[in-house]
Amino acid sequence: MSALFSPLRLAGQELPNRIVISPMCQYSAEEGRATDWHMMHLGMLATSGAGLVMLEATAVEPEGRISAADLGLYDDGTEAALARVVAACHRYGSARLGIQIAHAGRKAGVAAPWQGGGPLGPEQPWRRVGPSALSFAEGWPVPEALSDGEMRHLAQAFADTAARAARIGLDVAEIHAAHGYLLHQFLSPIANRRTDDHGGPLENRMRFPLRVTEAVRAAWPKDRPLGVRLTGSDWLEGGITVEEAAIFGEALRQRGVDFLDVTSGGIARASIPVGPGYQVPFAAALRQRVEIPVMAVGLIVAPEQAERIVADGQADLVALGRTALDDPRWAWHAARTLGATVAYAPQYERAAPQVWPGHTYRFGTDAMN
Repeated sequence: MSALFSPLRLAGQELPNRIVISPMCQYSAEEGRATDWHMMHLGMLATSGAGLVMLEATAVEPEGRISAADLGLYDDGTEAALARVVAACHRYGSARLGIQIAHAGRKAGVAAPWQGGGPLGPEQPWRRVGPSALSFAEGWPVPEALSDGEMRHLAQAFADTAARAARIGLDVAEIHAAHGYLLHQFLSPIANRRTDDHGGPLENRMRFPLRVTEAVRAAWPKDRPLGVRLTGSDWLEGGITVEEAAIFGEALRQRGVDFLDVTSGGIARASIPVGPGYQVPFAAALRQRVEIPVMAVGLIVAPEQAERIVADGQADLVALGRTALDDPRWAWHAARTLGATVAYAPQYERAAPQVWPGHTYRFGTDAMN
């Protein structure tokens, strides 16, 4: 039996397999609202055979969007637009649907990648915030340091987005505390130079991300899994280490988080040795230290590679990003390679290996050889 295609129970949800489609920004929203592109994109992935499909980073307020074309879930308009997409994916797809709740902080307000990807200029004003008045990189705007009152407001904004996500029927929620965005900025000494009780030692730097987690956990149904995407390494001297990530992960577990999604980098420019499975060791290290399921991500491409990660106990779930964009039917092909079974929409069952090629396929009263 394939470990990759074995079910996994998280809180009150059972995932049919361990394959997750990573959150991937599409830069195709209009004023934070999901569009027909999201219907096509997520609808395709919902019928891909993956156990869980994560929506792209979804902002808790307009100024928290990475770009002006990013998804948001912060008012009735964004909620109604996304509800339409979620309902269609649930109606026709077999995958559970998850949302990544996010705020970009000092990395907000950039152009789409095909428009250069850099920060928007002063002719397109955008308020950026962070733990400290430190820019992401040379040439990037300097953010405003958040006050205590603003942090309380943002924690509530995260909770409000979680409540909206629950109301429209999303199955899984994940708080984004990685990739150099706001919560990661508080966690990392690279971006956090505060001298109050939100800066300095790790205990202080965790304070705001944990406040957000507690607020989201209170707003998100207990029978639906809640995860956190966190960084295993900043890849920079003086940045987050896997030991600090494990301490943060344990604090998250104690606050009712059901899984950890382990990634790395993004807090500042760094030299990262990118290669197949390059972030898996971070997931494996946290899995040994924190007693909740862990997700690995980062150039996981081959079915045998994904199978080995789960079978060897390095992670409980594997997340595919660019791999899934390149091959949206990766789960189908992996199942064939590993001798496993996977869900097919009835409209696509004629492509299943047990009926093609060389077998008779029957759908309703019609038969096709």
